[in-house]
Amino acid sequence: MTDTVTSPVRLTMVDSPDQPTPSAALQELYHGFEDELLIPLWTEIGDLMPLHPRSKAAPHLWRWESLVALADRAGHLVPVGRGGERRAIALANPALGGRPFATPTLWAAIQYLMPGEDAPEHRHTQHAFRFVVEGEGVWTVVGRDPVAMNRGDFLPQAGWNWHAHHNAADRPMAWIDGLDIPFQYVTESQFFEFGRDEISPAERTTPERSHSERLWGHPGLRPVSVPGSQPGTPLLAYRWVDTDRALTDQLELEAEGYAGTIEPGHAAVRYANPTSGGDVLPTIRAEMHRIRRGAETAPRREAGSSVYQVFDGSGRVTVGDASWSVSRGDLFVVPSWVPFSARSEASASDSDSAALDLFRFSDSPIFEALHLDRVHVEGQKA
Repeated sequence: MTDTVTSPVRLTMVDSPDQPTPSAALQELYHGFEDELLIPLWTEIGDLMPLHPRSKAAPHLWRWESLVALADRAGHLVPVGRGGERRAIALANPALGGRPFATPTLWAAIQYLMPGEDAPEHRHTQHAFRFVVEGEGVWTVVGRDPVAMNRGDFLPQAGWNWHAHHNAADRPMAWIDGLDIPFQYVTESQFFEFGRDEISPAERTTPERSHSERLWGHPGLRPVSVPGSQPGTPLLAYRWVDTDRALTDQLELEAEGYAGTIEPGHAAVRYANPTSGGDVLPTIRAEMHRIRRGAETAPRREAGSSVYQVFDGSGRVTVGDASWSVSRGDLFVVPSWVPFSARSEASASDSDSAALDLFRFSDSPIFEALHLDRVHVEGQKA
């Protein structure tokens, strides 16, 4: 080596049929590799090129009741202004070394806003969304457009858009945030910029529909004044009433003998970009699933990871070797190529739809764009 830096490379001879025969000459060769910061493929191929994905993440479950209790304590102790920017508490997968990452590509957090509070304006290249499992009265302001946040609403926001939040209600509100922070972190592509400390009086208004909904929120219709496709959806709110109706119709069609569900008792919809029909965000896919009481989904593996939140109902989910009983608000992670299935135990006593409703977001658009997507459903031909 041309400097005195200690090499981090350490190579060990292995007496194995798939490795070179150990010898003094081989040891000398390996020392030469170490000095020049070189690693031969034959010592690493099993780790670098396994037969199938071996995720660094682990299946894990977070209980909504515990998350909300801790978020409420934080609401009384931690300010929401500049410095922390947001009172957002990230899910840290236990297998990712204490990083605030739910999976190697996805970030999920519970965000908590006290009555009358504002979260100051900023923007970032990370693509983001908000999903509301309970509560109302908070408004997200994206590009100076106030957008109401209510139970069941999905609110996507493409990267590099100015946004702030304010709580116009007399009680705290919690929701989940999803972003592609880990993906942009590992690819070293992230940017961030502070905006205004305060939003204007006009942005504190509470219109029934936001500007984006008035322009883009009409099923099957798009404004001719805005041609072409956009990489992120311009529609800032997908309302629960529409999602609920779509899922209900699918299960009713199935009961009448028509096609519509993806498997028996399992209805699903994907939030779509009205300018392209594709995913709402370039790096994040979002879906809502409804599983009729007593139905169980077939075990499914996908290249890429997912985070689920139980929106309503109860049931039992199995992720790899882990299995949990879940109820409203609970969040769990499905790592890459780990099998997942869910059984609905919901009824009218714990679910408005008498079914298990699961909100899901994933990194599927990344894998599809790179042609690395792969899915296997048990019982289906490959």
